[in-house]
Amino acid sequence: MVKAIVGANWGDEGKGKITDMLAEQSDVVIRFQGGANAGHTIINDYGRFALHILPSGTFYPHITNIIGNGVALDAKKLVAELKSITDQGVPAPNLIVSERAQLLMPYHVLQDAYEEERLGGKAFGSTKSGIAPFYSDKYAKIGIQVCDLFDEPRLRERLTAAVAIKNVLFEHLYHKPALDVDELMAQLLELREVIRPYVGDAVGFVHDALKAGKTILLEGQLGSMKDPDLGIFPMTTSSHTLAGFGCVGAAVPPTAVEDVICVTKAYSSSVGSNKEPFVSEVTGEDGDELRRRGGDKGEFGATTGRPRRVGWFDAVATKYGCMVQGATQVALTCLDVLGYLDEIPVCTGYEIDGQVTDKFPTTPALMRAKPVFTTLPGWRCDIRGCKDYNALPENAKAYVDFLEAQIGYPITLVSTGPKRDEITHRASKL
Repeated sequence: MVKAIVGANWGDEGKGKITDMLAEQSDVVIRFQGGANAGHTIINDYGRFALHILPSGTFYPHITNIIGNGVALDAKKLVAELKSITDQGVPAPNLIVSERAQLLMPYHVLQDAYEEERLGGKAFGSTKSGIAPFYSDKYAKIGIQVCDLFDEPRLRERLTAAVAIKNVLFEHLYHKPALDVDELMAQLLELREVIRPYVGDAVGFVHDALKAGKTILLEGQLGSMKDPDLGIFPMTTSSHTLAGFGCVGAAVPPTAVEDVICVTKAYSSSVGSNKEPFVSEVTGEDGDELRRRGGDKGEFGATTGRPRRVGWFDAVATKYGCMVQGATQVALTCLDVLGYLDEIPVCTGYEIDGQVTDKFPTTPALMRAKPVFTTLPGWRCDIRGCKDYNALPENAKAYVDFLEAQIGYPITLVSTGPKRDEITHRASKL
């Protein structure tokens, strides 16, 4: 059986906590896309961790964690992250790095930074982690797979071909220093020896696990709005953030995916360029207050530390996000954050060119969208740490009921704090 945990919105929905919680009942946890450009924050008995490349099942000795073939593998960051958790007393995880995964190279990071610099005021707001150049090279077929590390003549041949293309860009478009093949080769061979114990046939392992009746959890990064096909293009990431891509990026058959848990916050947040349309955004003092109170330690990126843009719950975007993910259930996080408000606006429609719609549009129309709000009463008390849904204030439950009715997907989990056990289970009214 395969379950997928994915984001309904712009990322940063609190997937790490939900994955950590559900991982306990799983045998295998797989990262299937993205790179080290986003982080999942997990708080457990070992401490507080922001994982960037390791799967969230890392803290359980019974779980096999897999970095799937769809991931942009920054091997240097993987090695550093493994060391950082073991230095904090966490046992070394059971980890398989797919031999079919491709390597995020140092020149991808450089190219990402150079391109943002070149774009200037038209930059995409990249985390400059090399993700876009990595996936560009992957689909241009000049990427380097992990398995290439173990065939030195092939590795040098592929590296030389890639560097020839990069140096034209670096020297003539960006006016930057050229790359050196020998230097890169030496770095790769050094990294090879460090990751060698983890590299394996993840595809075969996953299919054997399915035959044996094991439970597999797919861990997505970012959310629906960041998908390059179905998100807010071009203000997206460069890998597919949808549960459906797990069938490719984790090598599981589509027929095996039985449960898709979509995670959304009780309000909205997004890391990215201010040029990205964000219809329900709240700014000024109200935005600063929501940002300060939000998340675990405020709304700041787990990887970059950048302040996130914040807004009220966007039912139009969330309904669409759950739809394209194929949600079977929804986890609502950060409900406790809203306890300071007398009234809570919810974006229930978009006004575009004088017409109000509840359908999520393509980017050109989205740029013209204005929010239509419905205001609900707040509950004006601290619910952080509540573990019994029925014990929540009536207005808090009414808020969740309203959100569920608006998005049309069953909200079954409601989180009331950042810790793994600060969660309530809810019977859907749909």
